[in-house]
Amino acid sequence: MGDKTYIILGIVYALIAIGLIVLVLVLINKHNKKKYTRILLLLERDKNLILSANILTELNKVASLINNKDLEKRYEGWKERYNQIKDVDIPELNKKLNDLDALIKSHKYKEINEATAKLELEIYYIKAKSEFLLKEIKEISLSESKNREIVTNLKRDYREIYLKYNNNPDDYKMIKVPIELQFENIDKLLNAFEIAMENNDYSEAPKIVKALGDTIGNIKVVVDEAPAIILLGKKLIPAKIEDIKSIYKKMTDSGFVLDYLNIEYNITESEKKIADIFDRLNVLNLTDSIIELKTILNYFEGLYNDFENERVCKRNYEENARKIAIKCKKLLAIIKNLSSKIEDIKYSYDLTDDDLKIIDELNLSVKAIQNDYEIIVENYRSKSFPYSRLSKELDILNTKLTSNEEKLELTIKNLSSLKDDELRAREQLDEIRKILKNSKDKINSYKLPIIPKNYYVEVSEANDALDIMIDELNKRPISIKTLNMRVDTARDLVLKLYRTTNDAIHNARLAENTIIYGNRYRTNNKIDNALRKAEESFMEGEYKTSLEFAINAIADIDPKIHQKILEAAKQQ
Repeated sequence: MGDKTYIILGIVYALIAIGLIVLVLVLINKHNKKKYTRILLLLERDKNLILSANILTELNKVASLINNKDLEKRYEGWKERYNQIKDVDIPELNKKLNDLDALIKSHKYKEINEATAKLELEIYYIKAKSEFLLKEIKEISLSESKNREIVTNLKRDYREIYLKYNNNPDDYKMIKVPIELQFENIDKLLNAFEIAMENNDYSEAPKIVKALGDTIGNIKVVVDEAPAIILLGKKLIPAKIEDIKSIYKKMTDSGFVLDYLNIEYNITESEKKIADIFDRLNVLNLTDSIIELKTILNYFEGLYNDFENERVCKRNYEENARKIAIKCKKLLAIIKNLSSKIEDIKYSYDLTDDDLKIIDELNLSVKAIQNDYEIIVENYRSKSFPYSRLSKELDILNTKLTSNEEKLELTIKNLSSLKDDELRAREQLDEIRKILKNSKDKINSYKLPIIPKNYYVEVSEANDALDIMIDELNKRPISIKTLNMRVDTARDLVLKLYRTTNDAIHNARLAENTIIYGNRYRTNNKIDNALRKAEESFMEGEYKTSLEFAINAIADIDPKIHQKILEAAKQQ
């Protein structure tokens, strides 16, 4: 293609692009116009809703009710505010709506946004003025029906209260006069309300309605709660106080120390509080009266638990006091007896002063407990403290005493174990000597050609260990730890010797029996040579080796030789 073709194509593309741009701008403009037109219509609608017909209707209602200067003055003020909205604010909004419409038509979008925001705020402000004005007017125009509805409900409540009072007059004898005076006040207020309604005195009526609500609400509380207050304050609590006084006197006369409960003071304060509650009840003030009376009642009911606790603590004190006295005496006697034997124990056994220090510590500790016990008993005799405290102190002493008792038992057990270990060692000495003698007698009773060399070594070791053990037993004081080690060593070496003796005799007997059994096969040179080696080993004291040679020599001819030898040995 030539240059002209490219130029033509370029022009075509440019025209298309311009066309698209124009189209886009037209669409955007159309969209914006539609958008802002809708906003304008919404603002127009909100403006039209500002002045509702209700305001004028309610103003006309108030105009018909005017019968005094105060209401007339308020009516004129409302009317002036209504005219201000209708004749000034609404036309001003119409002008600004027209200005906004002009801006939309001129496509000044930046100014449109700002003007729209300001106009929305002004419409909202004027609408709020209108709604507040309507609310104020309705307080008067609707006050009659509203107040009459409230008073009707109050009359119903008052009637129920009055019936409840008259159905149970005996429950309210104490406050009959103030209650009936309050009923008269309520009747006067109801009459005053009717007069205010007849005179269209709508400024005074709400005050009367509020006074009625407060008065009837208060008398309802009085009628509901007064019987319970009278019952608690005049019957239940006084009866409880008298019962508490009686129990308190009996227990104190019996030796119980109850001063810490402050009963007399609390009774006086409770009676003052009850008197104050009834003074307030006479003027129909029941604030917190039920709560205060229940608190007083709970306090006196709680005293029964305190009394019972003191009785239980007395029994515990008397029981524990005897036990602790006996236990202290017993422990001190044991410690004294143990202390008298300390020198003998130290002479007999290798113990340091630190090992025996526990006895002195126990002696001091138990004496301290005994001293504390005597102080508690003295406090009991002088009635210085209640049983609950004395019992608690005894429980603490008993715990300490039990701990010392356990320590003393452990100490005695440890010291007794020293003597037990010594006795066991002497018993084992006899046993070890017996095993050693048996080993020697057994080796000598069997006529062995040669006694194995290790036998004499083990005899020597066993004798030495036995001598060392005897030396340790003869020492004063004895070290039980060392003695137990010497006993273990001597016993192990003697048992080792015993096993060696038994093994040597057993192997010698089996070897001898096997050689005798194999003599029937000596015609076989191989067996004869093997049996000769067995005989040589036997004469040299190698009994186990001799047995092995003899069994191996015969095994080829008689595979069961080993089993036969063992069975023959069992029969001997």
